[in-house]
Amino acid sequence: MLAIFTFAFLGFLFILLKLILVVEMREVCVVERLGKFNGIRQPGLHFLIPFFDKVAYRHETREQVLDIPSQSCISRDNIQIDVDGLVYIQVMDGAKASYGIEDYRRASINLAQTTMRSEIGKLKLGQTFSERDKLNETIVREVDKASDPWGIKVLRYEVRNITPSHNVVHTLEKQMEAERKKRAEITLAEAERESTINLSEGERQEAINMSEGDKQRQINEAHGRAKEIEILADATAQGINMIAQASAQPCGDKAIKVRLLNEFIKQTGKILATAEVSVLPTEVAKLDGFFNGMEQVTKTTTTVQGGK
Repeated sequence: MLAIFTFAFLGFLFILLKLILVVEMREVCVVERLGKFNGIRQPGLHFLIPFFDKVAYRHETREQVLDIPSQSCISRDNIQIDVDGLVYIQVMDGAKASYGIEDYRRASINLAQTTMRSEIGKLKLGQTFSERDKLNETIVREVDKASDPWGIKVLRYEVRNITPSHNVVHTLEKQMEAERKKRAEITLAEAERESTINLSEGERQEAINMSEGDKQRQINEAHGRAKEIEILADATAQGINMIAQASAQPCGDKAIKVRLLNEFIKQTGKILATAEVSVLPTEVAKLDGFFNGMEQVTKTTTTVQGGK
């Protein structure tokens, strides 16, 4: 009886396990009845018909990340590079994912590889680095279009590494070094040009400042001379006016004559003191010439008388 009870209990547990299906929150189950698709079981508790219904497939409904192995590609400018990446997918339809493709993960990886190789062949080496976002978007669009019958959704694709061959890397390093030298030479040339321009501008401004200063000096000197002449003219006019007023006074003309005579004597004394030749007033010079003439006549007369 104990053995029968044991076998009955185990059979009951077996039937119970076949009867009850618990689907977890992160997955969906594809149920077949007598080998034919019966439906999709969403997360929760479900009852099955023992020995008729069975869970044929279980699919992860969370976002899945698939590693794309590195592969050799040829760019548009015939440069060999190794590229790998990551593709993110999610199961949207359990039935299609079960019956539309044998293994949607492997199919997604292979499709991503072929699409990536095709798209890189359309780009030059420099574009594969600078247009990585555009490359990712193109691969996502193409893979998602091809994988729609599989019941999966390609969420995004990320190119992880782009590795050129050793020879290409060496060539690129030389090119970058040459580019840096070129930029350095251009920078030095620009700096020298700016320095020359600044020096010429400085010399030009200096010349302008000097000419402006010389012009202002000449203007100031001219104003000074004009002011001096004006002051002298005013002083002379005032002196003449005062002399005229003084000459109109009684005995004023005699006082002016005396003043002129004193000035004449003073100036004559200065000339006689500084001159290297004999300088005499006009009247005195006439007398000197008269006496010299008389002396010459006397000498001539004495000579004639002695000859007789």
